[in-house]
Amino acid sequence: SSENATAANDKSGKNARMTVTVEEAAELLGIGRAAAYEAVRAGLIPSIRINRRILISRARLEELLSGAAR
Repeated sequence: SSENATAANDKSGKNARMTVTVEEAAELLGIGRAAAYEAVRAGLIPSIRINRRILISRARLEELLSGAAR
Protein backbone atom coordinates (compact mmCIF):
# COMPACT_ATOMS: atom_id res chain seq x y z
CA SER A 1 0.00 0.00 0.00
CA SER A 2 1.06 3.62 -0.36
CA GLU A 3 1.08 3.89 3.43
CA ASN A 4 3.78 1.19 3.63
CA ALA A 5 5.74 2.84 0.84
CA THR A 6 5.71 6.13 2.74
CA ALA A 7 6.96 4.47 5.92
CA ALA A 8 9.68 2.63 4.01
CA ASN A 9 10.86 5.88 2.43
CA ASP A 10 10.96 7.75 5.76
CA LYS A 11 14.66 7.21 6.52
CA SER A 12 14.89 9.80 9.29
CA GLY A 13 11.78 8.99 11.30
CA LYS A 14 10.89 6.23 13.71
CA ASN A 15 9.07 4.40 10.92
CA ALA A 16 12.27 3.82 8.92
CA ARG A 17 12.92 0.16 8.15
CA MET A 18 15.75 -1.40 10.12
CA THR A 19 16.62 -3.78 7.30
CA VAL A 20 17.15 -3.70 3.56
CA THR A 21 16.81 -6.43 0.97
CA VAL A 22 19.85 -7.81 -0.84
CA GLU A 23 18.81 -5.84 -3.93
CA GLU A 24 18.59 -2.60 -1.91
CA ALA A 25 21.98 -3.29 -0.30
CA ALA A 26 23.47 -3.86 -3.74
CA GLU A 27 22.16 -0.49 -4.86
CA LEU A 28 23.51 1.23 -1.73
CA LEU A 29 26.91 -0.42 -2.20
CA GLY A 30 27.05 0.26 -5.93
CA ILE A 31 27.43 -3.42 -6.84
CA GLY A 32 25.34 -5.78 -8.92
CA ARG A 33 22.55 -7.95 -7.58
CA ALA A 34 24.44 -11.18 -8.28
CA ALA A 35 27.58 -9.84 -6.56
CA ALA A 36 25.51 -8.88 -3.51
CA TYR A 37 23.95 -12.35 -3.26
CA GLU A 38 27.40 -13.92 -3.62
CA ALA A 39 28.78 -11.66 -0.86
CA VAL A 40 25.89 -12.69 1.41
CA ARG A 41 26.51 -16.37 0.61
CA ALA A 42 30.23 -15.95 1.36
CA GLY A 43 29.51 -14.14 4.63
CA LEU A 44 31.04 -10.85 3.47
CA ILE A 45 27.73 -9.06 3.97
CA PRO A 46 26.10 -10.05 7.28
CA SER A 47 22.49 -11.09 6.79
CA ILE A 48 19.54 -12.71 8.48
CA ARG A 49 17.10 -15.12 6.90
CA ILE A 50 13.43 -14.96 7.83
CA ASN A 51 11.60 -17.75 6.07
CA ARG A 52 12.67 -17.32 2.45
CA ARG A 53 13.62 -13.65 2.75
CA ILE A 54 17.22 -12.54 3.18
CA LEU A 55 17.51 -9.22 5.02
CA ILE A 56 20.48 -7.06 5.89
CA SER A 57 20.53 -4.84 8.96
CA ARG A 58 21.07 -1.18 8.08
CA ALA A 59 23.19 -0.77 11.23
CA ARG A 60 25.42 -3.74 10.30
CA LEU A 61 25.73 -2.45 6.73
CA GLU A 62 26.81 0.96 8.03
CA GLU A 63 29.32 -0.70 10.41
CA LEU A 64 30.70 -2.69 7.49
CA LEU A 65 31.10 0.43 5.39
CA SER A 66 32.68 2.51 8.16
CA GLY A 67 35.17 -0.28 8.84
CA ALA A 68 36.05 -0.50 5.15
CA ALA A 69 36.84 3.23 5.07
CA ARG A 70 39.70 2.83 7.54
